[in-house]
Amino acid sequence: MARRKLVDAVRRRRVSEDARPTLELLGDEFGGADSEPEIPDERLRLMFACAHPAIDTAVRAPLILQAVLGLDAATIASAFLVAPSTMSQRLVRAKSRIREAGIPFRIPERDELADRLSAVLEAIYAIYAEGWSDPSGTQARSGGLAEEGVWLGRLVTSLLPDEPEALGLLALMLHAEARRDARRDPQGKFVPLDAQNPYLWDAQLIAEGETLLLAASRSGVPGRFQLEAAVQSAHAARRMTGRTDWNAIVELYDALLALTGSVVVALNRAVAVAARDGGAAGAANGLVALDALLNDPRLSKYQPYWAARAWLLARAGRTPEAAEAYERAIGLESDPAVRGFLQAELAQLQTARSANLSQRG
Repeated sequence: MARRKLVDAVRRRRVSEDARPTLELLGDEFGGADSEPEIPDERLRLMFACAHPAIDTAVRAPLILQAVLGLDAATIASAFLVAPSTMSQRLVRAKSRIREAGIPFRIPERDELADRLSAVLEAIYAIYAEGWSDPSGTQARSGGLAEEGVWLGRLVTSLLPDEPEALGLLALMLHAEARRDARRDPQGKFVPLDAQNPYLWDAQLIAEGETLLLAASRSGVPGRFQLEAAVQSAHAARRMTGRTDWNAIVELYDALLALTGSVVVALNRAVAVAARDGGAAGAANGLVALDALLNDPRLSKYQPYWAARAWLLARAGRTPEAAEAYERAIGLESDPAVRGFLQAELAQLQTARSANLSQRG
């Protein structure tokens, strides 16, 4: 009975109307089955169909986001840290290849799902992250996407319960969801992770995430999402211990960086190193790590990089550079609450600088 209710519920979910033009270009073979499909959710069926092995690996997840959700190239590009024009070209080329090569756009068989899983999980995570960036639900574009990401994550784990990376992704999203209510204060102001009250975090979601992460770890094959979930698990432990184990977090980021080579992971690792080492030494060590990324063009318009750089420069006493970095971060931020937080940090920095200059005078 419970499974039947699940199937009925997922069938009520529909593909975004904004995605229809892309689907029409790709074909409509996915909709022709008379029997009950192996994958009951229409969105998830399309996601696995778009992850065909003949499609270039780098474009499978972006194609999923456009075909299933109707996201535009600029939004997708932001999620993958590439220029909108580059992403648009990739998507156009991918759809041309699908048509020219006659790649079958169809619902895959169960034994084909595992080979397509990586792209599907990457797309689900991007869906979740787009919703996570708007916790107050003020942007129509991202409304409900975090919930949709968790929903799809649960569905994938029900279909493939022994896939450790699917379990890891769901654990990661649940740990993040557990902190949703703590990310804004009663006045709607942004609260950074280290300042959040851990007793506002959802203990039930944390416990579920821990159970999933433990089940994933039994495979003995750590992957990206398992490691990212483990980072969130280390943060969640503050609810029980009152402290953050930064040594463990840095070690996890080391493993993630070795596995993925991700510039975002390198950025997060730099911040974790600064927090681990503390004080001026920590700020200096974090800045050394950030300086290694300074010329990466993907970060020139990436707000978290400039916010992290500003934070570290301020703690290193390099006030003019910190102010400049804060101004860049503010200019790149679209969320009013986060922008207000950065503006307050900049104002505090400038006030402290003025006071120091007055004392010297």
